[in-house]
Amino acid sequence: MSAAPFSTEVIATSPYTDQKPGTSGLRKKVRVFMQDNYTENFVQAIFTAMPAPGPKDSVVVVGGDGRYYMKHVIQKIIKIGLANGVKKFIVGQDGILSTPAASNIIRKAQANGGILLTASHNPGGIDNDFGIKYNTSNGGPAPESVTDSIFEASKVISEYKITDIPDIDFNKIGSVHFGDHTIEIIDSISDYLDMVKEIFDFNLIKSFLKAHPDFTLLFDGLNGVTGGYGRRIFIEELGLPLSSIDQCVPMEDFGGEHPDPNLTYAHKLVKNVNEKKIDFGAASDGDGDRNMIISNDWFVNPSDSVAVIADYAKHAIPYFKKTGIRGLARSMPTSASIDRVAEYHKVKVYEVPTGWKFFGNLMDAGQLSICGEESFGTGSDHVREKDGLWAVIAWLNILAYVNSNSQSFISIKDIMETHYDKYGRNFFSRYDYEEVDSNGANKMYSDLKAKCYGGLVGTSFLNGAFTVISAEDFEYTDPIDHSVSKNQGLRIIFSDGSRIIVRLSGTGSSGATVRFYFEMFENRTEKLMIDTQVALKPLIEIALEISKLKEYTGRDEPTVIT
Repeated sequence: MSAAPFSTEVIATSPYTDQKPGTSGLRKKVRVFMQDNYTENFVQAIFTAMPAPGPKDSVVVVGGDGRYYMKHVIQKIIKIGLANGVKKFIVGQDGILSTPAASNIIRKAQANGGILLTASHNPGGIDNDFGIKYNTSNGGPAPESVTDSIFEASKVISEYKITDIPDIDFNKIGSVHFGDHTIEIIDSISDYLDMVKEIFDFNLIKSFLKAHPDFTLLFDGLNGVTGGYGRRIFIEELGLPLSSIDQCVPMEDFGGEHPDPNLTYAHKLVKNVNEKKIDFGAASDGDGDRNMIISNDWFVNPSDSVAVIADYAKHAIPYFKKTGIRGLARSMPTSASIDRVAEYHKVKVYEVPTGWKFFGNLMDAGQLSICGEESFGTGSDHVREKDGLWAVIAWLNILAYVNSNSQSFISIKDIMETHYDKYGRNFFSRYDYEEVDSNGANKMYSDLKAKCYGGLVGTSFLNGAFTVISAEDFEYTDPIDHSVSKNQGLRIIFSDGSRIIVRLSGTGSSGATVRFYFEMFENRTEKLMIDTQVALKPLIEIALEISKLKEYTGRDEPTVIT
């Protein structure tokens, strides 16, 4: 469809002072973005700060997780982008693109970047969260140099440019032309499906499903972006019954649910898996970059999940049979389970700050194949974002592989037991205290940091069972670009290798989230399969004693336990 060239209008505006994006973009409440020119200012700032050669004649991918206000903002992005010289927009049908799918399209189309409309795992709806995130040409989140430039542009903005084109119908696949400029609406799922079929052994998976007709799978889309992807992969491609998917229609408010795949917020999946004795349960989050793996008799901790995938990858997954394993990595708070796999396979392991861009640098340099974060993010160098469905299919591929020559069914719990027997177990748990008073949280954190540098080393707890040998604020020097990232989380390490980590999270849109991470290694056979909370109880008590969390915040129970 063609239309006449457009005209451009210049609109006077005034800057807002709170438009500093993080790794995950700019996240605020929807009503903040609805303020006069708030969204327009930030979008213009993105195009102003867009890395060389800038927006003129560029190709930009746009899509989001389907949350409230997304379609309205995509219209704004297109109109402002065209006025700034963008040559072509590639937009997911209905505006829908999962975050990893968008990363794949940026890379496949050799686009100059992408703008993602998502607040990830945070709630949606007019009274909840929204976000705008810029990804660069490698398909990954913009580095700090770019996000800093966007912020600087937002602070001095006095006008933005916008075209007078009519709204685009995102429901209709095809292209709309305005002079030499194009808006292409694409099938949101096809490219992603093609990609995962090249990565994984779908024939092996189909053979496994045929050989085990009683095997049950349940994928819960949490009313987020991956619903259509799940239907296309599990029902249409793998031939599983329709009962194998749930909550797979994207909703603007995620059905009133919190689209975060953990044991607390994915409560419906947990209930269904337990009551229906599901062999393999899985969920993804609002924008599709996180995952949870669970069975009727085992919950796979995300730190263990990435370690298991890494252990089997070059034997079970075709992609890694071809590429090999170039390196493994985890975020600093993530347990060292993957470190043991790296040592066994004689590959390098990296410990990086929280934020996928750090993995991306290593991937772009050819030094990293598989990585993960304890916050339910798992991925590989196939894209430059974490990828929830990739992790789910990886586990299905591994299940098919281990069962291919087995007389009896090998379950998820069996796989984990074998893993622990081989490597030992890094017991791990995270406690999230959400929407904590910011003043109390900041005071607690600053005082704990002072303790770390003021005599905590050498202190013993529980009659000498735990002695602090290191206490610091984690700092990282990127081996690729040599940038230094400071203040990445307080890390307290004990003589037996146990760790307590404390961080303040900035991924929400209000209040503070205090996160505690607990880790303890165990290799005694009789202790490997005990309950995580029982194993970690002494460490949890020490953390609360050192931090005085309740004294500073009034909170004595976490919102979420992972």
